[in-house]
Amino acid sequence: MKSAFRRFLLAGAVALVIFTVVYFAGLRSWHQGWGATPAELAASMPGDELLPNGSGQATHAITIHAAPEDIWPWIMQIGQDRSGFYSYTWLENSIGCEMPKIERIVPEWPARTQGETVWFATPRHFEAQGKMIAAVVEPHRSFAMVMPADWSRIQAGGRGQEGLWSFTLVPTGPRTTRLIARVRNGPPKTVRERLAGLLFWEPAHFVMERKMLLTIKGLAEGKPTFSSALR
Repeated sequence: MKSAFRRFLLAGAVALVIFTVVYFAGLRSWHQGWGATPAELAASMPGDELLPNGSGQATHAITIHAAPEDIWPWIMQIGQDRSGFYSYTWLENSIGCEMPKIERIVPEWPARTQGETVWFATPRHFEAQGKMIAAVVEPHRSFAMVMPADWSRIQAGGRGQEGLWSFTLVPTGPRTTRLIARVRNGPPKTVRERLAGLLFWEPAHFVMERKMLLTIKGLAEGKPTFSSALR
């Protein structure tokens, strides 16, 4: 019995080692740079200067057959307080975000302004901590958000230390645009935070953001998304 248990533990350890090697040898770099070209991965994006010493970065990109001015309104509507994040809304709501799902342009909503709060979950939950602050708003070009504490640091003349999320529109033709999304993280405070980031938050962010970019592409191109096709 003890021999069988030892074999079980050994097999589990070998499987863990194989998974770790495969993940860090290729899978992680693939999902951290999904859709982005080598030039886009290396390029500096608007907002990067707000958190220059990040410890981790993910850059995802997609080609959209629409002009930047046709994509921009969809980006301006992201947030729990507006259209949601065009991702797996059911999953967000399973943890209490109360995320809406609006897949149409609402003319009554003005463009975001610098210093405005963008909610990631209802203020009634998570001690009203689920939010970021709009730090860069360049119409038809770039939108970047930072953590609230970082916004205070930036306002005081400093730089961010916690996190940044940006969206950049790069026209590549008359009606073709690259939408580049980038996340930059501050240094983890503990080994546990580092492991949680590597093994959970990074893959989770990829899954959610990939869906978001694909949905924005469909909406901007005027194609029905999967959810709208069900209605």
